[in-house]
Amino acid sequence: MSAVTNISTYRFAQLTGLKELREDLIAACKSWNLKGTILLSTEGINLFVAGAEESIHLLLAKLRQIPGLEGLEPKVSLSDDQPFNRMLVRVKKEIIAFGVESIRPADYTSPKLAATELKRWLDEGRPVTLLDTRNDYEVKLGTFKGALIPNINTFREFPDAVRKLPAELKDQPVVMFCTGGIRCEKAGPFMENEGFQNIFQLDGGILKYFEECGGDHYEGECFVFDQRVGVDPGLRESSYAVCFACQAPLDAVDQEDPRHVEGVSCPHCFKSAPERMAERIELLHQSIFQTTHPLPGSVPLENRRPINVPEAQDGRTLLEALVDLFPQVPAAEWEARCEAGRFQNYGGTPRGKDHVVRAGERIVQIFPPAVEPPVSAEIRIVHEDEAIVVVHKPAPLPMHASGRFHRNTLQYILNQAYAPKYPRPVHRLDANTTGLVVFARTRHFCRVLQQQFLNGAVEKRYLVRAQGHPLEDDFFSEAPISSEPDVLGTRRIDEIDGLATRTDFKVVQRFEDGTSLLEAKLGTGRTHQIRIHLWQLGFPVVGDPAYLANQQIGDTQTLDLEAPPLELHAWKLSFQHPLSRVEMSFETERPSWASLENLAVSNG
Repeated sequence: MSAVTNISTYRFAQLTGLKELREDLIAACKSWNLKGTILLSTEGINLFVAGAEESIHLLLAKLRQIPGLEGLEPKVSLSDDQPFNRMLVRVKKEIIAFGVESIRPADYTSPKLAATELKRWLDEGRPVTLLDTRNDYEVKLGTFKGALIPNINTFREFPDAVRKLPAELKDQPVVMFCTGGIRCEKAGPFMENEGFQNIFQLDGGILKYFEECGGDHYEGECFVFDQRVGVDPGLRESSYAVCFACQAPLDAVDQEDPRHVEGVSCPHCFKSAPERMAERIELLHQSIFQTTHPLPGSVPLENRRPINVPEAQDGRTLLEALVDLFPQVPAAEWEARCEAGRFQNYGGTPRGKDHVVRAGERIVQIFPPAVEPPVSAEIRIVHEDEAIVVVHKPAPLPMHASGRFHRNTLQYILNQAYAPKYPRPVHRLDANTTGLVVFARTRHFCRVLQQQFLNGAVEKRYLVRAQGHPLEDDFFSEAPISSEPDVLGTRRIDEIDGLATRTDFKVVQRFEDGTSLLEAKLGTGRTHQIRIHLWQLGFPVVGDPAYLANQQIGDTQTLDLEAPPLELHAWKLSFQHPLSRVEMSFETERPSWASLENLAVSNG
């Protein structure tokens, strides 16, 4: 004989003193060894509770003493085991979430149709539409034959689903139903407000129908919200389990499916790793769009940028250190900034031009509020996992704060999308260069990847359109590049103290307009390396604002958004994943200026 009595019931009534009522009920239920959930709201009560029969009687007697709950009548079923793990009593805004405040079942509900009357209608073949108001995962376990299914994931979606129903239903008899009747108390009045003229709700829901009529005109079982998962028309516990993730009922076959991981997924909601990544990337793209519309730098805001004093500057004045560290900025400009009081220590104490700096000291430079130049926000996440983020960077877009850019940078925008854990750049691309760039999710993964770059284990290939026609199809440059910036942050060829480099070039196609499409392979990764090597060889990159023809240096570094692009693109990237050690390879689409089809047309 079954030892556990299960009850489910609800009542819409105007309740008060909910906090005190909650404390009283939780203490009483625990003393009676009852388990389940009781929801309290100013609109009424909704409960699913199980325990010994005598304890259930004590609870019902207590509830019926509350004004408005005198006529509380539960649906009763039996089970061999306790279907609940603990006893919860919660105060909620609604006892059944619907989200339409104008619907108040305590004041009005649609006409109720008794279970036996519905059975008679169905036996007679009367023209009637049966409308299932439950969620999709509940319907999977069973429903009335021929019922109209609105395909909703939550009851809050029901209003929109009603508005999509055929207009001819508004003049026809519609009998709505749910598990125990509570949803129909709100669904019915809402449908009447939407113009449906002949609405009925199944009194007591499916469970009452099972109790009085059995399984006639019904297919399957009824989903219930406890560990039994479902009950058959005889109100006996089913053999179904339920998926923790999507709440779908699972039969024996589903439970044996390898996609069923208890507490994680089932065959109905399982997603492959690429599908899960695509969903994460879509959310990231939404966050990036929100961050960049409008661009963060379009609103004036004071910015603070730290300067770390290296050992070589120890004992020098602040002005001397600034001029030496940032030679691309004229000394007169640094002096003017010092005179304007734009430097402080981290504690907020002003630091003038004659302040003697010490190795390791951090000086803060203050930038007064200003609107930053617009940049391209067409950032795309190509790949994202627990260790790395591969990004397709547009241009113009600086990677980090520099010059006129503080917040209109790739790093700032990604920080907003990934907050509070910020991705770390493994390498960099120039502001005007488009293409693939890698970020790491942690400092450890960043170090592992950067070591691959230092060891030359990363393969980086670029597409570049250069001015002129190289004589050879394959050529290279090993011209050493200065480590320190020059005018406007440019670098130069330095045969004495320059850093060792290697760039290999291959001509893809020569064009009649005097330009050539090249593929560049980096053997090292110095600042502006491809641009400087081609510039030194006499083939400057098309659209380069800094390294001009005839060994000239331009007057700007970062292009305006409307300017013709720098035709340099980080096309392919291969490296070893820092966690799985698997070789990863990424390739982007060719930009329009590197499309052979487009170039063939433009060159006749």
